[in-house]
Amino acid sequence: MAELRAPVTPEGRRLLELLRPHLPVLAAEAEAHDRAAELPAHLFDRLGKDGVLGATVPAGHGGLGVASMHDVAVALGEVAQADAGVALALHMQFSRGLTLTYEWRHGPPASRELAAGLLRQMATGAAVVCGAVKDLGRTTVLTRNGDGGYTLNGRKTLVSMAPIATHFVVSAQVHENGGPARMAAPVVPRDSAGLTVGDDWDGMGMRSSGTVEIAFDDVAVPAEHVLPRGPAGEQDDAALAGQTVSSITMLGIYTALAASARQLAVAHVRGRGRAAPAVLTRLAEIDTRLYAMRCAVAAALDNADRLAEDHSGDPAERGRAMMTPFQYAKMLVNRHAVDVVDDCLSVVGGIAYTGSHPLSRIYRNVRAGGFMHPYNYADGVDYLSGQALR
Repeated sequence: MAELRAPVTPEGRRLLELLRPHLPVLAAEAEAHDRAAELPAHLFDRLGKDGVLGATVPAGHGGLGVASMHDVAVALGEVAQADAGVALALHMQFSRGLTLTYEWRHGPPASRELAAGLLRQMATGAAVVCGAVKDLGRTTVLTRNGDGGYTLNGRKTLVSMAPIATHFVVSAQVHENGGPARMAAPVVPRDSAGLTVGDDWDGMGMRSSGTVEIAFDDVAVPAEHVLPRGPAGEQDDAALAGQTVSSITMLGIYTALAASARQLAVAHVRGRGRAAPAVLTRLAEIDTRLYAMRCAVAAALDNADRLAEDHSGDPAERGRAMMTPFQYAKMLVNRHAVDVVDDCLSVVGGIAYTGSHPLSRIYRNVRAGGFMHPYNYADGVDYLSGQALR
């Protein structure tokens, strides 16, 4: 467990058993999907039939019941070594399973009913659910309509897995009755009138993740399809727990990318026989950084797994206790994963600086980690320095 190499629960091991038969084909197709900036929808169809898309759905709702974030990160890491973009898309489904399970167990009655229905559909592969968080331009807003429900307007960007999603969980502000704005997460089916999914993804990396923009133009949302959140514009440290659960498993993707680069570099050196002292030094430094990343990520995941079910103390303190180790590990990974891949490029040499070489694709993909929320580098510095000085 300390090196993030294997699952720690029977459910996590079962997930890997279901995933592994798909990985050779995924790896063989990865370059083509990267060049075409195309999400392999056919793979997700097969994953749905095999039960993988319901991995983090509780067994009582028909899923595999994988509750360990450590095991989810391990599984995403294995997928990332075949195709990191697909791993990022799959993370969307896995994280929604984890967060909707929390809503089902701890939310108000309407939220529990909504979450239970989605979880049952996810277990069969009928529902593919992704989050839509980052606003494009103005803030995405819910306003009351005359039917007792809401109208949703706004634009979201960097929505991974969107081309095959059946539902979107959207971060929005609620404006009503002249009162202060509050946050909410409306769940919007893909076939809703006024919802548009873009098809213009041309990212530098993670090109097979299906990351696009989506638009909401006067989309009607029933009141019972809105998950309540806290006040808008206020720091709510209790919410840090949910943000940790929804995002921390992504660290498995970027750690695995660094490990994949390392394997390619070591194989290259072995194939050449004797290596120069500078190359040997780089290999030693690569392995040291990779070990540090794995240990830090495993520790942060273990901490998150232990605290996720502990509701005995102050919610704000629990949120900080989950987010802070996550951010320590994320900052290490964002820095050292890129450094490891860069050193591997130097070890392999100019041949790796071609579009068809797997190290080239890894280098573009691993850089995406620094843009993932929470937090990017600047916001992460603000958060961690605030914890140090508060």
